[in-house]
Amino acid sequence: MRRRSLLLAVPAGLLTLAGCGDDKSDKAKTDESPSASKEPSTKIVDGPLPAVTAGTKFGQKPTVAKGPGTPSPDLAVKTLIAGNGQTVAKGDFLQFDYLGQIWDTAKVFDNSYDRKAPLTSAIGVGQLIPGWDRALPGKKVGSRVELAIPPALGYGTQGNPQGGIKGTDTLVFVVDIRGTFNGKSSAKGREVAQDNIDLPKVGTNTDGAAPSIDVPKKPAPKGLVANYVLEGDGQAVKPTDKLLLQYKGVLWEGGKEFDSSYKRSELAEFPLQSLIKGWQQGLAGKKVGSRVMLVVPPELGYGAQASGDIPANSTLVFSLDILAVM
Repeated sequence: MRRRSLLLAVPAGLLTLAGCGDDKSDKAKTDESPSASKEPSTKIVDGPLPAVTAGTKFGQKPTVAKGPGTPSPDLAVKTLIAGNGQTVAKGDFLQFDYLGQIWDTAKVFDNSYDRKAPLTSAIGVGQLIPGWDRALPGKKVGSRVELAIPPALGYGTQGNPQGGIKGTDTLVFVVDIRGTFNGKSSAKGREVAQDNIDLPKVGTNTDGAAPSIDVPKKPAPKGLVANYVLEGDGQAVKPTDKLLLQYKGVLWEGGKEFDSSYKRSELAEFPLQSLIKGWQQGLAGKKVGSRVMLVVPPELGYGAQASGDIPANSTLVFSLDILAVM
């Protein structure tokens, strides 16, 4: 099992875990946290910051020196490598690699490079520690950013015992911004031929608009169909993954749309195991960065029961963009 990031698993409740646990209890913990009760400085300064002494290229695991002298009481932020990709906006889902260590000792308490898997989380909305939420919106994809975060914008006066972090520790992070996703994001994979006239044809646009789904006036296939429309080059989806998706669903009979993340202008994040069997079976093994067309027979969808705008015994057709693993 992949070790969870300290950024996303803070026992004091300074972060909320989207889609995990009880929403009311998470909110209560967040409201009671030291960072919520204090008024930390809103000032952002450019130093002092420790030097990166090795692994200086984007995507390389960095080695960072011990902090020089007394850290600033304010949030210190410096762009070490300026990217030229999309600008990160508050509320986006940020994909990143990172290393975190303690200012006074240079002790590394967590990093994603050793796990060989970047993380993805919403930025600027309280799912990450406050220093990250303040520092990273406005940065560009492809950038490497160094942060020095005072306790009030990190884990507060209680620290984080799991990471060996005291309530007085200033934290140093190096962050490589790999991607950013929002309600206008699309998969960007290689186009794959859709030459079976007995199956639906899905649009290949990558402009963030909902793709078309043209269902043939023919009998629906009896079994599950899971075909690439755009084939990405990311990791293969595992059955235990939580996915960040754009999707649209229509009925085979008549082609009526019954659900769409595009209409809500917000991405969907789901543990694959929590979804209908057609999604579980059809998306496992598919590559991140892909658009997949699924034809889901009733027994792998909602079966003999109606669900919202889906009549009983319906064959369903989906376009799914697999943007990231959470």
